[in-house]
Amino acid sequence: MSLPILNFFIFLFYLSNLQPSISQLTFNSFNISHSPWLPSQNKTLISPNSNFKAGFFPIPNSPNFFTFSIWFSKIPQSSNPLIWSISTKLNSSSSLIITQKGIWEMCKVKGKCGPNSICMPREDFYNSTFCICPSGFESVEGGSEKGCKRKIPLSSNTHFLRLDYVNYTSSGSMNQILAFNYTICESSCRRNSSCLGFGFKYDGSGYCVLLHGKQLQYGYWSPGTELALFLKLDQKESEASNFIGMTEVMQTTCPVRISLPLPPKDSNTTTRNIVIICTLFAAELIAGVAFFWSFLKRYIKYRDMATTLGLELLPAGGPKRFTYSEIKAATNDFSNLIGKGGFGDVYKGELPDHRVVAVKCLKNVTGGDAEFWAEVTIIARMHHLNLVRLWGFCAEKGQRILVYEYIPGGSLDKYLFRVKSKKGSGESESDISHDTSSNPSILEKPVLDWNMRYRIALGMARAIAYLHEECLEWVLHCDIKPENILLGDDCCPKISDFGLAKLRKKEDMVTMSRRRGTPGYMAPEWITADPITSKADVYSFGMVLLELVSGVRNFEIQGSVARSDEWYFPGWAFDKMFKEMRVEEILDSQICHAYDSKAHFQLVNRMVKTAMWCLQDRPESRPTMGKVAKMIEGTVEIMDPKKPTVFFLGEE
Repeated sequence: MSLPILNFFIFLFYLSNLQPSISQLTFNSFNISHSPWLPSQNKTLISPNSNFKAGFFPIPNSPNFFTFSIWFSKIPQSSNPLIWSISTKLNSSSSLIITQKGIWEMCKVKGKCGPNSICMPREDFYNSTFCICPSGFESVEGGSEKGCKRKIPLSSNTHFLRLDYVNYTSSGSMNQILAFNYTICESSCRRNSSCLGFGFKYDGSGYCVLLHGKQLQYGYWSPGTELALFLKLDQKESEASNFIGMTEVMQTTCPVRISLPLPPKDSNTTTRNIVIICTLFAAELIAGVAFFWSFLKRYIKYRDMATTLGLELLPAGGPKRFTYSEIKAATNDFSNLIGKGGFGDVYKGELPDHRVVAVKCLKNVTGGDAEFWAEVTIIARMHHLNLVRLWGFCAEKGQRILVYEYIPGGSLDKYLFRVKSKKGSGESESDISHDTSSNPSILEKPVLDWNMRYRIALGMARAIAYLHEECLEWVLHCDIKPENILLGDDCCPKISDFGLAKLRKKEDMVTMSRRRGTPGYMAPEWITADPITSKADVYSFGMVLLELVSGVRNFEIQGSVARSDEWYFPGWAFDKMFKEMRVEEILDSQICHAYDSKAHFQLVNRMVKTAMWCLQDRPESRPTMGKVAKMIEGTVEIMDPKKPTVFFLGEE
């Protein structure tokens, strides 16, 4: 049976309780009619599972034209709504064909807006759209429909602007990574200069998408995205985000009226209440004053008693305070002398808990008990792998004694200088770790290979950098030299005698260093009128570092044509290393045969270059110890240094 050409218009009615749970295959169940189904029959066909219905409805005032309508009770989420039409006359063998697939939101159609622009639905939400530029962007010529451009181009300083419910693709690649938190996702984008932004979900799934390329494309706003997009902008761009979450814009729309009861009328009880309150307040005040006065009297009484008996309290976390009798018993009446130095004598002892200790009896210590306790507390709170640990002290009967951990390995000078050490520096300043009288083989220490020397140099640098830059109260060592570098297990270096310089005056330090015969470790500013800063320790470290490579004292004249009064160890090493290119001549003769130019050149070159920078005659030309540690590690580039000169010889 033939009919006029039908014009079909599709009306999709979404019910309020839509539950998209079926697949597109469900539509195939509605494709069979066992008998001709004519529009004039006014019948409605229902699918077997009642998911949707279909039927013909006559158009008013046009009895020969009908509207074919389909309405759904359930819509599949994974499929788009379908639209059917027919282009031929209807007969018994006619069928509907799919001509177009509808989409849920018009903004998801690519190309609605230009690059960097964001598509937004209008008030009807799905039927029409408009384009808008995000914060930090402005419309190009032709409006935001043609695209948007940055107001301020990106520089090295950037920040991220949050755009809620916004989704973009990019002209380049989109890289999805697993980020357990926002910080990981942000840092991944910040490190890459081609990253324009990233999308992140706050649902704990670790979803993070990085947008790479030159511009953003196909942007649209939709709450269904369930993510926030963070757009990279220049640091100078301060415009607030124009896309914020729903929780930030919700406002109370229902007015709330609160009525308070009228205050009661004045009564005769008001005066009585005021009197009672004032009396109670006065009683509490008097009781508090009396209690404080009683506490103060008792505090003064016990403080005087503690001062008399030497039982003052130390700050929490401070070192243990030993009595003089405990120290005397631990050292067997100070019978085991293991070293002497400018700060005092050192004895070996054993505590009741069987810990072996090194007991240093200080001499010529200035200041009172309070100053001494303050300095000891500061020293004890310095914890570092490469620092000798202070366990306690004694301040009794005029004695000033420090109790250190015992380092059995010995000081660095015994490893480097061997037999020559007796002729070199005299007594060890620290000697916290070894007994020169009871060990006849003290000079037969194992030879340090290049890798050990490198680890010793790096450990020393890190420890001094800790004293200078990482402590709450930074400390100058003021006497860095091989005698104060102790070697523990696996040749791990530990610096001793740190923090003791504050107990002596600058003049005493200079005089003491001259008496020990080691002026080569003192920075020039100790002799001149220049102020003493952390760069003085840098100079001393540079001299020790050069001795670590050469294996000789800095004041032992090597082969040179210069007069003895003009010979300068760092200048001699500089000429051999950088002018004559004869690095083998400055290496320690004990392990010179083990030097491999391929395996060890970079290591030795870094150590020597770092030493040359540390030995510059002007303090401002020397690096900080933090940078020195990085130079030895090889994490920063070392520029070619100038030739170091001693301050009284001048530049060449």
